[in-house]
Amino acid sequence: MTPEQLQEVGPAFADYLQQYLFCCDYTQTFHLLGVYCRGLLSDLPRKTCEPIALASGTAVRTLQEFLKDHAWSYRRARDTLQEHVAATLDTIPADELGTVGVVDETGTPKKGTKTPGVQRQWCGERGKTENCIVTVHLGVARGRYKTLVDAALFLPESWDRDRERCREAGIPDEVRYRPKWQIALRQVLRARAVGIGLDWLTFDEGYGDKPGFLRGLDRQGVPYVGEVPKSFRCFTAPPRPGQAGHRADDLVRHSPVFYGQPWQPFRLARQTVGEQPWQAKEAPVWLAGARGGHRLIWARNERTGEEKYFVCGGAAEAPLGLRLRVGFARWNVEHALRVSKSELGFRHFEGRDYTALMRHLTLCLVVLGFVAGQAEALRGEKPGGDDGAGVPGAELGVRGVAGGAAGDGGAAVHVGGHWLPPAA
Repeated sequence: MTPEQLQEVGPAFADYLQQYLFCCDYTQTFHLLGVYCRGLLSDLPRKTCEPIALASGTAVRTLQEFLKDHAWSYRRARDTLQEHVAATLDTIPADELGTVGVVDETGTPKKGTKTPGVQRQWCGERGKTENCIVTVHLGVARGRYKTLVDAALFLPESWDRDRERCREAGIPDEVRYRPKWQIALRQVLRARAVGIGLDWLTFDEGYGDKPGFLRGLDRQGVPYVGEVPKSFRCFTAPPRPGQAGHRADDLVRHSPVFYGQPWQPFRLARQTVGEQPWQAKEAPVWLAGARGGHRLIWARNERTGEEKYFVCGGAAEAPLGLRLRVGFARWNVEHALRVSKSELGFRHFEGRDYTALMRHLTLCLVVLGFVAGQAEALRGEKPGGDDGAGVPGAELGVRGVAGGAAGDGGAAVHVGGHWLPPAA
């Protein structure tokens, strides 16, 4: 970013936050929402209430009360964000994939037993069972634009059975245990209801092996390509009542609809590791309890021998290469989650209250929406390539964004080889 572009970030962020004014019942609350969001966008090493408040000249207790007790709606903030993203997507030229929705979940390690939803469960961030909370997300990608538009806490069954523990954590009685795939289905329905048009949806095998999830997408009419495990069961002809399906890994090797066709080669572009050579085959399949119109893709990495299986629903006319690209688009939400955790304080929440947790997660999404929009706008301005994720030293300038409205001291900072005045 040039010094001129950096100088524009602060006013642009202030303008962006104006649309969230109606989420707050009081002017003071809206001011604190701006303080908190600027703290999330800053380069503070720890983005919790105390360091954000101290850096902005706000009383720590006041910012804690903003997150937990003040009258404002994180649901309305989420809806406003989704309306903003829907409008942004309409301005971005589409490639042949169009807008791809991505369902994913993430685990965030937590200590103790008081954080809402915490227990020992699978934590994707650590790659093992860990004491953590799990949140379910919907992201969207169009061209190189990508962001998250929803976040929901997964409430384990152990918590749901102990309603007294839930009340101590501020979890409303209507928030109950729901399988993650049901949470994801509701997120897809909610996003489409506010105008986010999804040309495709993709997901990993944790959702692909849930028949209820696939049936829900079929009912919504959303075309999808999602990964499934090799044990996924389906049929090569309409099944008879009580008939057991074939495992995907057996079917692709022993059914003539697969071994009787040649491999088709594809080169799949990846953001950080370059193109990868894959081979793929596809054939129509039937799923138990579902109507026809599904397809199974068998993909193999020519270089490593890695195999993947995808189930497809809807958009029957789409070519195999297009479907394969959709199935591999899930990295977009993984990238958005990584940015949120490493740069925007997503994992930094410290508290024991459900409302405060959901407000923190939602404001992280709000800030990510701004960052995604700014990145998309800058791509249109840059004369060269955009392979880099950032500029060395640019993180120092971000605290200027927070400080301009939050009352940090006026000191110039060095960014990308240029000195910036305090007003930047």
